[in-house]
Amino acid sequence: MTSLHNPNTPEAIAPLQEFAMRFSSTPRGARLARRLVSHRLDDWGYGYDSALNETLTLITAELASNAVRHGRVPGRDFALRLAEYPDALRIEVSDTRTERVPPAALPSPAADAESGRGLLLVAALADGWGTSPRQVAPGKTVWAECLRR
Repeated sequence: MTSLHNPNTPEAIAPLQEFAMRFSSTPRGARLARRLVSHRLDDWGYGYDSALNETLTLITAELASNAVRHGRVPGRDFALRLAEYPDALRIEVSDTRTERVPPAALPSPAADAESGRGLLLVAALADGWGTSPRQVAPGKTVWAECLRR
């Protein structure tokens, strides 16, 4: 879980482009986050049918869904940030639930389990992913990065 572009380090590289927005911690908010990321990526030149758009849209869907399901605090929104760097794209989803952090080693769910595969999917699709404490508020940020190829 190595970050290529941690915005909280002194040597952080400024993104080429950035999109950030808060969403209601509801299934509707998660769907809107996914759609807006796909639209923004298309605006940035990563067409809807491009591999990066499809991959980052799917990762966004998983991270936003997890923020709603596992990170929700009543009355609090989740935040999303999408950033483009010269070599990678980074998606961050932040919620206000400090005590619910994804495990570093992801367990495999039972074959008949109806959930529990979201972060396995993120780990398989992303070139790097992880968590970090939020800098400006209580909670955590779950991030994923995909290299521009």
